[in-house]
Amino acid sequence: MARQKTLLLTGASRGIGHATVRRFNSEGWRVITCSRQEFPEECPWGGGAENHVTLDLADPKSTIAAVEDIRARIDGKLDALVNNAGISPKGPGGSRLSTLDTDLRTWGQVFHVNFFASIVLARGLQNELVAAQGSIVNVTSIAGNEVHPFAGAAYSTSKAALKALTREMAHDFGPLGVRVNAIAPGEIETAILSPGTEKLTETIPLRRLGQPAEVAATIFFLCSDAASYISGTEIEINGGQHV
Repeated sequence: MARQKTLLLTGASRGIGHATVRRFNSEGWRVITCSRQEFPEECPWGGGAENHVTLDLADPKSTIAAVEDIRARIDGKLDALVNNAGISPKGPGGSRLSTLDTDLRTWGQVFHVNFFASIVLARGLQNELVAAQGSIVNVTSIAGNEVHPFAGAAYSTSKAALKALTREMAHDFGPLGVRVNAIAPGEIETAILSPGTEKLTETIPLRRLGQPAEVAATIFFLCSDAASYISGTEIEINGGQHV
């Protein structure tokens, strides 16, 4: 009987993260989830309490401490790490926070969650990823490549940095047999969409929002044997919006 593969996923409780849990579960993977929320009794994202780690990715000490907790839950092999957690703080009335009005504390929180946590987890679980000859997927954003009407400056620059980190990680982890890629979603239909996003579909070639399951399918592809010679790339998932 083949060994059950294991995925570690951050930001699992909604949207793309929830869809990713469902996709990997349907493929027979064990999914370990990480989020700020305690695991609820009425499980909304399909794992189990024994497969959930509560941590605050905005707190470096919490993230570093969680590595040992995660290591104790797996059998020495981690087949995939998906760094999906991300925060995008808003100003008064949900306004976009620009470089002129984002305070330093907010910059720090955003970069800890969206950028630093990804490399802390990857480095901390390096041995387990190497043992499985696993894969890392960093979730960036279309906002990492252009000024976005809703995503703030801290979010956008953190995602641009994560894209560059993906390249660096692919270079460093590659000789160890671990592939590292990124996906850059555009306008995906989730609960965190800003008002007015529907209007953007008029400028998207496919003329619609993306679905979380479509993003999850690409993440699964990158973690599968079908992508065994793909590393160091970023896949745009935006219906052609970037053209």
